[in-house]
Amino acid sequence: MSPEARSDELISAALELFATRSPGDVTVDDVTARAGVSRPLFYRYFRGVGELRLTALRRVVDGLLTRLAEVGGDSPRQRLCAAVTVFADVAEEHRAGYVALLRHGSAVATSDTGAIIDEVRRRAVDLILTETEVADPSPMLLTTLRCWTAVVEEAMLNRLREGDVPKAVLGEWLVDQLVAMAEATARHDPGRATTSGFRRLERKD
Repeated sequence: MSPEARSDELISAALELFATRSPGDVTVDDVTARAGVSRPLFYRYFRGVGELRLTALRRVVDGLLTRLAEVGGDSPRQRLCAAVTVFADVAEEHRAGYVALLRHGSAVATSDTGAIIDEVRRRAVDLILTETEVADPSPMLLTTLRCWTAVVEEAMLNRLREGDVPKAVLGEWLVDQLVAMAEATARHDPGRATTSGFRRLERKD
């Protein structure tokens, strides 16, 4: 097996474990047992489970960003709703790891993992600005969009813990919240026409 394939095998084993257990609870022995390799072989590719955790998160985020770039739909609203569904799918696929990484004060959250997660948040803001055709967002509007990404994250966490919001309505519900937040911002940010592009996201029925 090539070094690249062996490394991928260890990352895949880690992701399988992170789907059901907090990354902070996964040890080198857990990963090697799942992958069917020895500890010395593990350390040939990674300095420790922390490095493996970061590499696995990078793999997940790269996949998420690729899927976000591929979302389809006939309207900006449909595409943003589809993007929310992609987030929900990824959160479900990596349930325990997702909860651990976003939970306040999590032992597995570091400056490195935070930087990777912030990349996703920035991509979400860029996606909204593209779909609403807002080229020059005001500082208040940017703050609003960043707050909305926090709403999405908390909604995903709560859905994983409580299961109280069906995936079928998740996107519509959250995009409606985004429109309402943009309208509220416009009332306090006069002269910036912050709502004009967000009318593209309003429900048509």
